[in-house]
Amino acid sequence: MTERAAAPGDLGRRVTGRREELGMTRERLATLAGIDTGYLGYLEETPASPTTETVRRLAAALDTAPEELLGGSVDLPPGRGAPAPHPRLEPLGTEECLRLISPGGVGRVAFAEAGGPAILPVNYVLREGAVIFRTSLGGTLDENLRTGVEGVDFKIAFEVDRIDDVNREGWSVLARGGAHRVSGEEREAAARSGVTPWAGGDRDLYIKIVPVEITGRRIRSAP
Repeated sequence: MTERAAAPGDLGRRVTGRREELGMTRERLATLAGIDTGYLGYLEETPASPTTETVRRLAAALDTAPEELLGGSVDLPPGRGAPAPHPRLEPLGTEECLRLISPGGVGRVAFAEAGGPAILPVNYVLREGAVIFRTSLGGTLDENLRTGVEGVDFKIAFEVDRIDDVNREGWSVLARGGAHRVSGEEREAAARSGVTPWAGGDRDLYIKIVPVEITGRRIRSAP
């Protein structure tokens, strides 16, 4: 009897997301996976339950693991596997760091609060070399990123990374600089940035980070 994938769930959404991340057309993915384009469209658009062999083929074509497409590792931290046979750690230049974080996404703000160091994830965009994100008025970031002196920024660190579990590679970028509450003419430009927090709710305060130092590292699997 043909074995079926146990968790159809959001399989189609994950396949579509990974395919678009790779810049791959539906036709190209169908060819690489050896399945019909129409059937691939069905898998992407409906809560279907394909065979485990089909999931395996799709994962191989998308350079990922079947577990990733099935959502089995959604709640697990990345990087749990063993390192690659010959890993190599490389420093990244400023231009490469900016290129990597320029698409925006999720980064982590590191700052000091009364109880000690804190790190919080935020959705961000990069505009003209500055990081912009939104938070709630009166919230943790609002309260702790104030200096109380006009024109004086609060010194923070901002980190973005990418972990490739399949190839056991990845990169991280660390930016240090001043953060300030956006107001006046700056706020109009910040609002046009289009940054949208996943957390939802009223997050009307824009924070801008102007890096003075940007460093990064990449782990590669050496041949």
